[in-house]
Amino acid sequence: MTPPSGISLIDRAANHSDRAAIVAREGAFTYRQLLEVSGRVASGLLDGQRDLNEGRVAFLVPSGFDYAAIQWGIWRAGGMAVPLCTQHPPPELEYVLEDAQVGTVVAHPEFSERLQPLAEKRGLRFLQADQLTSAHPLTLPLLRPDRRALMLYTSGTTSKPKGVVTTHRNIEAQIATLVAAWEVTAEDRTLHVLPLHHIHGIINILGCSLWSGATCEMMRAFDAAEVWARFARGGITSFMAVPTIYTRLIAAWNAAPPAEQRLWSESCRRMRLMVSGSAALPVQTLETWKAISGHILLERYGMTEIGMALSNPLHGQRIPGHVGAPLGGVQVRLVDESGGEVAEGEPGEIQVRGPGVFLEYWNRPEATRSSFSDGWFKTGDVAMIEGGSYRILGRKSVDIIKTGGYKVSALEIEEMLRTHPAVQDCAVVGVADAEWGERVCAALVLRAQESLTLDDLRRWGKERLAPYKVPTRIRLLSELPHNTMGKITKPEIVKLFQG
Repeated sequence: MTPPSGISLIDRAANHSDRAAIVAREGAFTYRQLLEVSGRVASGLLDGQRDLNEGRVAFLVPSGFDYAAIQWGIWRAGGMAVPLCTQHPPPELEYVLEDAQVGTVVAHPEFSERLQPLAEKRGLRFLQADQLTSAHPLTLPLLRPDRRALMLYTSGTTSKPKGVVTTHRNIEAQIATLVAAWEVTAEDRTLHVLPLHHIHGIINILGCSLWSGATCEMMRAFDAAEVWARFARGGITSFMAVPTIYTRLIAAWNAAPPAEQRLWSESCRRMRLMVSGSAALPVQTLETWKAISGHILLERYGMTEIGMALSNPLHGQRIPGHVGAPLGGVQVRLVDESGGEVAEGEPGEIQVRGPGVFLEYWNRPEATRSSFSDGWFKTGDVAMIEGGSYRILGRKSVDIIKTGGYKVSALEIEEMLRTHPAVQDCAVVGVADAEWGERVCAALVLRAQESLTLDDLRRWGKERLAPYKVPTRIRLLSELPHNTMGKITKPEIVKLFQG
């Protein structure tokens, strides 16, 4: 029997020992195997030490069993896990190694050539994943839930990325809240296609699955054809993704022959839950996906610092363009610029309090202090409550545009632009302007064979939006810039208009 670690997520695995935990390209693995191999990883990391004492261990491992075993092994050794992005170039990887003050670096063999020189340059201990998964098992420390456990880096849209530190207790609260709200059980089988350096993939999918004794099928990377093929084979009960992925699945469905479309659609209807998050879901995408799959995507709201805070209901009405109500154990309020709470129907900044809220920004005490107000974390996102359900209006600094004395939501304008018959996708930004304060500008991706002029767009827009909300400048692009989670990188779009 595996001795207790003091970490609830890991200790619960003993209750599911012979159930399948991970299915991946390398095979199927039980919870017993996950406990055994993660114990070996922890022993190899300790290498005779009694406890890593929250030492930072960065790891670059593809999605699959080894990822889960190394993540758990770092925790069981008493370390802080710092997952690296498999798509990041060396300068971004090096930034994290330096900023997180990493002491040990672990790489899957396919990433060793990229990571080993960076580790050696900084004089860091470097280990290959296969060295650790075959290490001789040793006695492991018993840990407290208030230990620092995980450091994830924010996307850094307005400054250099910051390391967001969560404890085991924070992680437990985040997972338990979602398991209860979305009724995740050991009978679930989830298909995982998201990156594993981000809270969506780590907590919402992998963490919730392993907490519940469910099976997590892990793909190395998203591929629309492979996902549809896996849906068609049956057995998947839940799927969580970002809007970009649903858009690509829709495109693949549209390109498929009718018989395949029917098969794919029926496979979706057998699933119990489909979730969208990490970026705003266009209403048009929601409606198209509903027609294809029979599912009204469950939208939720969260961020690296807080886990998930708001969710549409598993059972009950889901309102397009809204992200639902506060999850169990999570307190949410909306405040104006003076810190006073706003009434329903009025916009305000989302502030969150609860056991899932992060501990600190690594080595940035001033940034940590300034991010809280009387114990409430200031998200920087603006929303309003309509009929008891929250509607996200955008980031204070990015999606709220101040033009000619008005405050307008870029997301609202984007939703309207996507209804134009020539527009496939779009992103709206505010660009500094001496006359207007900020000018409303739109980057547009047009449908094949379509054309659109600014004058035509403005005539069309003024019939649907207040004049001050209609874009005054446009740029036509073949593709919008995105980060690895499918979020549109609006600072890059602002630069297009500035240049």
